[in-house]
Amino acid sequence: MSPRSGAGRNPWPTVVAGGLVAGTLDLAYICTLVALLRGLTPAWILQSVAAGWLGRDAAFAGGAGSAVLGAASHYGIAIVMASAYFLAARRLPALVRRPLLDGPLYGVALYLAMTFVVVPLSAAATGQPWAWHWTVPLHLAAHMVLVGLPCALFARKALERLA
Repeated sequence: MSPRSGAGRNPWPTVVAGGLVAGTLDLAYICTLVALLRGLTPAWILQSVAAGWLGRDAAFAGGAGSAVLGAASHYGIAIVMASAYFLAARRLPALVRRPLLDGPLYGVALYLAMTFVVVPLSAAATGQPWAWHWTVPLHLAAHMVLVGLPCALFARKALERLA
């Protein structure tokens, strides 16, 4: 076995990189969409993520500190998403045989979990239905391609490191 083959090497840096890529792509997407549609800044997006911990009023009053909390939370969640896919793929190798199909399906599951479980149970929940219902297909497609797919592709690479 050559040292360059990667066999037996630690897969976790690759898994974490997958979470960071997915988190960055998702953040770039939502910041672009919200900036274009509503004229809001990336800091506003990050503060809205921090609202899950702090509540909406405190997060938006928290300035840069709550934006940093939002960024850490966003990337932490993305790393957990990538880690969950990797751990599932270790037990079910079929999940990485077809990453172009299974990754986007995972993205759908993530979108549904975040939209209908995580956010409603957080301090950010408003109790109001989503006012941007027409953007749901965009958000769903973004989660499929920008979040689920990187999770699957990086899990595949991480599993190759173990082989």
